[in-house]
Parts: sequence; structure tokens; C-alpha cells
Amino acid sequence: TYPVVFGSSNLEDKMREGDKKTPNGNYKIILKKIHPKWGAELLLDYPNKEDSIKFQQRKALKLIPKNAKIGNGIAIHGTRPQEEWTIDNNYNWTDGCISLKYTEMKDLFSYINIGTKVTIQP
Repeated sequence: TYPVVFGSSNLEDKMREGDKKTPNGNYKIILKKIHPKWGAELLLDYPNKEDSIKFQQRKALKLIPKNAKIGNGIAIHGTRPQEEWTIDNNYNWTDGCISLKYTEMKDLFSYINIGTKVTIQP
């Protein structure tokens, strides 16, 4: 296991693009890549079918604006090499992604395969 941080200190489920919240649910890794800023990155299949259903229900209930978008690009990635302190201090800094220390993400990246299931829960 590794300590992680999220997008917002508020661990409520992601509602829409731009809310800086991390989605809750079941996902899978769909892409492994190296990002120019934070290195190893595992892209999740957000939004998936369940996210789309929740999003449309929330729009119908007027919990989010009519013109809101669902968003995308949620990943598990490291910090920048010089910013591992964000994990030690529980500083939730991402735009909705899950972040590990740069060095620990390199380790995780080495053995996680595309298709690996990921559960995100508060």
C-alpha cells in the first residue's frame, strides 16, 4: 500500500468537470504512459457507464448546472520529484486524480498492467 492524496479535501464523489473532486467507483487502467511533469501515470476509464448514469441523474435533479460537462482524464500519477512532501502532509492538490510520491509511483507503475481493476472509495 502507498499513501495517496486526491483532488479535494472533500472526499465526496466527483459531480462534474472542474470540481476538483476524485470520482468514487470501480474503474480499470486503460493506459500507461510517462507524463512530462510527474512521470509514470495510469489513466483510468473515467467516465464509465456508471459515471454517465449518475451524471445524467444529477443533471435531472438539478444538482449540477444544465451546461456542465462530465470531465475526463482521471489518473493515478506521482507528484513532481521535488513535491513528495504533498503526500506526507496530506495536501490534496490534484484536479481530481490520485497522486502518490514520485518514487513510489515508479514502483507501482512497474507492476500494474492495463486492465487492472481499481476501486476508489472514501
